[in-house]
Amino acid sequence: MTKTTSAPVPVLGTRALNRATLERQLLLRRSPLSASAAVHHLVGLQAQNVRPPYYALAARLDGFAPEALSRLMADREVVRIVTLRSTIHTHTADDCLTLRPLVQPARDRELASFRTGLAGVDLDRLAALTRELVESEPRTMAQLRAALSAEWPDADPQSLAVAARCRLPLVQVTPRGLWGRSGQVALTTAEHWLGRPAGPAPQPDAVVLRYLAAFGPASVKDMQTWAGLTRLREVFERLRPGLVTFRAEDGTELFDLPDAPRPDPDTPAPPRFLPEFDNLLLSHADRTRVVPPAHRGRHWQGNQAYRTLLVDGFLAGVWKLDGQTMVVEPFDALTRQARAEVVTEAERMLAALHPGVSYDVRFGTVRT
Repeated sequence: MTKTTSAPVPVLGTRALNRATLERQLLLRRSPLSASAAVHHLVGLQAQNVRPPYYALAARLDGFAPEALSRLMADREVVRIVTLRSTIHTHTADDCLTLRPLVQPARDRELASFRTGLAGVDLDRLAALTRELVESEPRTMAQLRAALSAEWPDADPQSLAVAARCRLPLVQVTPRGLWGRSGQVALTTAEHWLGRPAGPAPQPDAVVLRYLAAFGPASVKDMQTWAGLTRLREVFERLRPGLVTFRAEDGTELFDLPDAPRPDPDTPAPPRFLPEFDNLLLSHADRTRVVPPAHRGRHWQGNQAYRTLLVDGFLAGVWKLDGQTMVVEPFDALTRQARAEVVTEAERMLAALHPGVSYDVRFGTVRT
């Protein structure tokens, strides 16, 4: 009788994971995708500040110009809304109306931590009043705090505003988010802004597949870190027959789409300049596929995140714009060739985002 043994699960080293993730993130080579298609493929862009989505697309798309994203935002084809990890993201209109219901359980958990400041507040009444306010005209957070405090004077004003944001899908209306024309944050509901109702929450199965297409190969904890959700193990188990599995070097099980690209680990990775809070660096529980252990935490200072530089696919430094000078601070010494490639990429990005403006690129100190 022949004894059968299962084939060993392939191990993906750090560089293999790095190159696979960069390929999915459109960072190994610039993509011909449109801005809208890229925002959809990437399942949104971190947008805590106005400029990061523009820098994110400039690093990823061939021929990207800021007006391409501004036009989508002005035409209400993409919007800024709190979704993943309770942070503001730029999403397509369709994703806004489906992903927000998916992550609503996380928003409910967030709201629970403010219950002390919401003692005696009828949350259903708060949601109804907020909807009435913001759909009559967009409101700033200060205006919302004032109006809600008038209704519940004994409650904490900030908790009231957080409750409004958690209970309702509030989008930031334009001109907020437009390149070079941004204004203060003013809010209305996604349904009102987009002129159609929110859809039902998508099956998490479909979102897991989209996550793997943009961030895989990945573990269950990676996906949960990206989405800010819990209890996704059973979803992965349900999808397992249609997925392939690997092991990371530490033994963690990784899932992936069978036909997804997994480039050779020696595939060249050109330098790339990324914004602060780019999802590449925030969407895995184990970030060593992009952040070398020696550089962990070096792109943060307190709650401040620096704009980041990738060299050979890995976090290698930070950068800033100081007037018409771009300052680049590598964490380690770069070869002459690498420095030249970094300068070339910096000049390309600056020309795409700030045409007609002359910038100097120099190596110096960004972190203080």
